[in-house]
Amino acid sequence: MHSDQTDQDDNDFYDRPSKSQIKRELHAILDLGKQVIELPYEKVKQLPLDEKLLDAIKTAQKTPGREGKRRQIHYVGKLMRTADIDAIRQQLDVWENGSKEITAHMHRLETLRDRLIASDEELTVLLSEYPQVDIQQFRTLIRAARKEQAANNALPDTQEPQKKHYRALFQALKSILLSGE
Repeated sequence: MHSDQTDQDDNDFYDRPSKSQIKRELHAILDLGKQVIELPYEKVKQLPLDEKLLDAIKTAQKTPGREGKRRQIHYVGKLMRTADIDAIRQQLDVWENGSKEITAHMHRLETLRDRLIASDEELTVLLSEYPQVDIQQFRTLIRAARKEQAANNALPDTQEPQKKHYRALFQALKSILLSGE
């Protein structure tokens, strides 16, 4: 019975993270600091960092020597312990993954624009999905883009093709799809 009580007392004594857990967390913060140092300074300035940390990151980015850079990275890691790590990670994730989503969305818009130029049935499909669309405006944009495309196909290879209406149709699609989401 006495040994059970001792085990219970030992468990009550360790109510904080282990040394190993603390070390893992500090290494994770250091790795995050390295990741931030690799970013362009214009992006670093957009992160929720205090002036002292921004200066340390700027210095680390400019430090050429291996040992000096290593020490500066560790200093950045030390300063990052007081920073909002979750907000920094979230912003890095948005920059990393958000751009992939935006790129995919833009590709879908480009495909839709090309289909609209190629076929009148695509306009019917678009109108069924987005009834608020100004049909007259879209017909005018599509017609102008088709004329522009035909004129560009007749151009010699040395002459630059016009894309004014092609881009205008893309922008109109973008505004409708963004307002409809």
